[in-house]
Amino acid sequence: MAVLQLVGAGLQAALLPDLAPSLLQGATVLTALAGLLALEVGEGPDWRSLLHRSVSVLLAALPMALVLLLLVPRLGPFAALPGLEGGAALTGLNDNLDPGGIAALADDPGPAARVSFPAGGGPPPENQRYWRVLVHDRFDGRQWLAAPGARRDGAALNAAPAAGEPGSLQELWLSEPSGLTTVHWSGSGRPVGEALRQDGRGELRLRAPSGQRRMYAIAAAAGAENGLWRRLPPRPLDLQLAPGRNPRLEALAADWARLPAPQQRLAAAEAWFRSQGFRYTRSPGTLPEQAPLDAFLFEQRAGFCGHFAGAFSALMRQAGVPARVVSGYRGGTWVTAIGGGSYLDLRRSDAHAWSEVWLPDRGWLRVDPSAWVAAGAAPAPSLAGAGALGWLQRQWWGVDLAWSRLWLGFDRRSQEALLERLLGERRELVGALVLALVALGLAAGLSLLGWLGRRGGSDPLRRELERSLALLARQGLAPAPGETLPRFLARVQGQRPALAEDLAALAEAYGTARFAPPRSGSNAADLRELRRRRLGRQLRHRNARTGNGAGHAGQASEPTD
Repeated sequence: MAVLQLVGAGLQAALLPDLAPSLLQGATVLTALAGLLALEVGEGPDWRSLLHRSVSVLLAALPMALVLLLLVPRLGPFAALPGLEGGAALTGLNDNLDPGGIAALADDPGPAARVSFPAGGGPPPENQRYWRVLVHDRFDGRQWLAAPGARRDGAALNAAPAAGEPGSLQELWLSEPSGLTTVHWSGSGRPVGEALRQDGRGELRLRAPSGQRRMYAIAAAAGAENGLWRRLPPRPLDLQLAPGRNPRLEALAADWARLPAPQQRLAAAEAWFRSQGFRYTRSPGTLPEQAPLDAFLFEQRAGFCGHFAGAFSALMRQAGVPARVVSGYRGGTWVTAIGGGSYLDLRRSDAHAWSEVWLPDRGWLRVDPSAWVAAGAAPAPSLAGAGALGWLQRQWWGVDLAWSRLWLGFDRRSQEALLERLLGERRELVGALVLALVALGLAAGLSLLGWLGRRGGSDPLRRELERSLALLARQGLAPAPGETLPRFLARVQGQRPALAEDLAALAEAYGTARFAPPRSGSNAADLRELRRRRLGRQLRHRNARTGNGAGHAGQASEPTD
């Protein structure tokens, strides 16, 4: 069972490297080692001794673990374990955006993601905190869809070399479990690691189990400050329409289409939205199946972000301007953590949708039509836990994020940089270096284990006996080399008759503790009380009478049992 626990802890370490699971894995390893050592000792369990031994073994393994961490390539999670995703909470974003079918939005305070900014400073200004996840570029007259077949290849974006400094992380993310393969990011910088890829629409995909919390990083890179994907020209799909589904919308946009420049059509749309008395609400009711966007724009004129982004993008396409809808998160709460680094906390209630339009001289431009209608257009505020419990939770998440940064901060690129510093161009010596460091790690671990064993002792009875003998050694009474314990105590009794009774009690207590059957109490505790209350008091009294009474110190040695 203990061996199975060790194997299970190793597998969980590969799948769940977060702080809380890591602490649980460490406790599991410690317990399993204690069980194995208890079987080896074969006596009644002395948990203090077993704990000391287990900790010693773990400390001795640290040098070898450090060598493996530095030189063995880091592997990402292999797959989700069966049943691991069943109880996970999933984020509320979906491939299909159909605001007309939603009567009211529920304020969900559950966590969505956390992001820190290792490069320094805090988060971007509040009006720039847009965290993209999904791009919806197919329109059927009512819904906006993100179909797999519509995704653009982003191989050129990922193949281009990053010009930033290695390890200069711009964003460090912890994303909560989600049913999506896409993950959060700001849209700028370069993804770190082979498992993280951006496509031509600005979506970021992580090849990792979606039912687990996912860790990933975005690095700063010259030329990618605003996102290289923004420069990719639109496709015919970005002008796709559903003729006849919303005739009043089509007539309005046809007037704008007569304007010569896309910027003028965009300005006309903004002016129209601001002048029509639209109202932002999280409970707008559903829209009819027939001409749903006409009903929203010209009759209901009340909705949430999905209504405004969807209707605006449809108007722009009808006016001849490529457009699409993006869903993700907006805002977030900045948490100043005492331990670890500060971070931005995103909740599922921060979910938001906005539009992107293509302008020839600017590329893909973010437009948030919800912000045009009223001050209440912002998403619902984050409903993070309040009070002392909520504060403790946010502090814990800060430490968790710092732990994740340690794991992400040393990846394959960092390993290559380390080998470059150690070997330069002599890469053929990597094997010899690994063997040498493994040998050194093994030797250091064994030396540390031996030192800990000599210092702490694995036998509590032996430790208490040695402490008693140390009291006698201060009086110059040390065992001779090879002298057994009974002979040594008999010799001391002859030299110090006043100690005869206490030494006889010491010999009897040690013999009983060592060779008698184990009992419910602690034999080592009995020996400790004898040393403190009788032998120690007698020697202190003798010191007071003789002025420290130290005799001639003999050769120090440990008597045998």
